[in-house]
Amino acid sequence: MRWFLVTANAFVLPGWRFWLLVLAATPLAYYIAATLAALRFFTRKRRREFAPYAPAVSLLKPVRGVDFGSYENFASFCGQEYANYEILFGAGDETDPAVPLIQRLITDFPQRRIRLFIGAEQIGANRKVNMLVRLAHEAQHEILVLTDGDIRLAPTYLRQVVAPFADRRVGAVTSFYRGIAEKNLGAELEAIGAASDFFAGVLMANWMEGITFALGASIVTTKAWVAKIGGFAGIADVLADDYELGHRIAKAGGTVLLSREAVWTMYPAQTARSFWQHQVRWSRTVRLCRPLSFAGLIFTHGLPWAVLAALIAPAPWIAAAYLIAYLVLRLTMAWTVGIWGVGDDVVRRKLWLVPLRDAIHFVVWLASFASNRIHWGGEEYTIADGRLVPVPVPSAPSSATSTTTNPQR
Repeated sequence: MRWFLVTANAFVLPGWRFWLLVLAATPLAYYIAATLAALRFFTRKRRREFAPYAPAVSLLKPVRGVDFGSYENFASFCGQEYANYEILFGAGDETDPAVPLIQRLITDFPQRRIRLFIGAEQIGANRKVNMLVRLAHEAQHEILVLTDGDIRLAPTYLRQVVAPFADRRVGAVTSFYRGIAEKNLGAELEAIGAASDFFAGVLMANWMEGITFALGASIVTTKAWVAKIGGFAGIADVLADDYELGHRIAKAGGTVLLSREAVWTMYPAQTARSFWQHQVRWSRTVRLCRPLSFAGLIFTHGLPWAVLAALIAPAPWIAAAYLIAYLVLRLTMAWTVGIWGVGDDVVRRKLWLVPLRDAIHFVVWLASFASNRIHWGGEEYTIADGRLVPVPVPSAPSSATSTTTNPQR
């Protein structure tokens, strides 16, 4: 009789705790897979040698404001080990703080062809893309290198990112970015999140389906490929212009490659409010660009799943196993992707902040579902079909006692 009961129990379906524990193991499997993806990508890339190919290049650099490393960032563009290239800066107006730095750059590097353009036609809500439309029109060369205003380059950058275009099937080359952060918790958490988590997802996408998007820190393409997707004007109302540029090139038949050459980006000090707004804006943008993929990120959030598993585990050793596995596998992924792969110094120095970042990021992920509105550039927008739609500002009620005497003022 006892044998019969044991045998019968073996065929009873596991309870809800069992299935939750299985789901809680999903992020752990993801960490292992992402670590393998990083090992695969960087090992192969470091062995690969491109054929010599170094045509003339136009670097398009829209700028707005300055940060703690702006001049050094701009100067890194002038120190490239590359024979023939021009640098085109674009600022919104002459009062932009970046303008004096660019003028100084022109004086300090007379051997470089540097041009500065002020203002651009407002084609859409994305001011950066508006400027890219003008700079691309002014560019003299076929290959276009697009970088954000806060990017710093190694001297070998151009040689590495241009060489793949010897293959005419290549439509875009994009790069990872290392962080240079001010001594500020928000800045360090942003740098850690990008290098230890976001890039892991990029590497998994590259392994599973290939890259069908681009990372805004550095995108190299050609005038021909930009023309095939309808020009930059076609993405002038898009917030995630970097993602959309790479995505449209991929849809047009171009191969999008990840480069082994990483750039640096600046993470300035932030207030708690600005940190929160920036994180939610970025997360909400990803959700609206790739809703299914973003929803699936729930299975990459290892910390909340590990905590849940510890709370419902039927035995203390199982609870401890989940928490320890989260720490070991998550930090291994962060080290492999962020430190060994990308070479991010912020992650190297602040690896212990990864669990705190993960806790905050889970709350940000949840908050991103609350609305389609974002704050960007001091204004508020909604996003509809991937496009920015300004939120109308309520007009002030008219006053019968107005004393305005010059309506044209």
